[in-house]
Amino acid sequence: MHPTTAGTAGGDDVRALLQRWHSAGDRDARDEVAARMMPLARSLARRYANKGEPLDDLEQVACVGLIKAIDRFDLSRDVRFATYAVPTIAGELKRHFRDRGWMMRVPREVQELSGKIGVARDRLVCDLSRSPTAKELALALGTDEERVQEALAAAEAYRTLSLDQPFGDGTGPLEAIGDDDLGFERAEARAMLACGLQQLAPREREIVHLRFFEGLTQREIAERIGISQMHVSRLLRRTVQQLRERIALPQAA
Repeated sequence: MHPTTAGTAGGDDVRALLQRWHSAGDRDARDEVAARMMPLARSLARRYANKGEPLDDLEQVACVGLIKAIDRFDLSRDVRFATYAVPTIAGELKRHFRDRGWMMRVPREVQELSGKIGVARDRLVCDLSRSPTAKELALALGTDEERVQEALAAAEAYRTLSLDQPFGDGTGPLEAIGDDDLGFERAEARAMLACGLQQLAPREREIVHLRFFEGLTQREIAERIGISQMHVSRLLRRTVQQLRERIALPQAA
């Protein structure tokens, strides 16, 4: 069975099994959910293969993420389990690479700051409509510029595989991924995003559409809607945070 089929078929059955686990502590039901969703976990693990970690290890990490998703899933939310499980498993895999994927030994606090810089950079790019400087990143993170520069330099020590780097047989990572997996990833991303967007107020939904789908700057959005650029910036930050919460993105452990 293709991972997409495993992740979408029998959604009601999976929810019923999760209900038995969460309400009655039925471990057989928990094991059944894990078995049904295992193809999904393995599919996600394969996306991170050929990056310096054995596939068997990555599949074990993905299984840990799947178990966490099963145990943390909130049945009161109108969200499919697969929609919640995908980012939870992916988050576990990313944490594994964050902790294990450094070519040289880098202090944990520097690794963590490097991760925070990525989040802060994305937010500042949204606010400033340009890449932030190290000084602006330091100010946003409440640290000094020297520590930011250190974390940026340390990030160069992280093991990554270029998408243009060929394998021994001449094929590249993008070719090895395959069309089915890419389609599954896009489908899950659309499902998670649509769930969050539907719950936004009309104005916030329009601002998100103009900024991230049409590519307008904050100034252009402000002129079109008739509010200040600062107001647009505040609404974007608040709306993005609401989307993160509503589509149940995993939080760092």
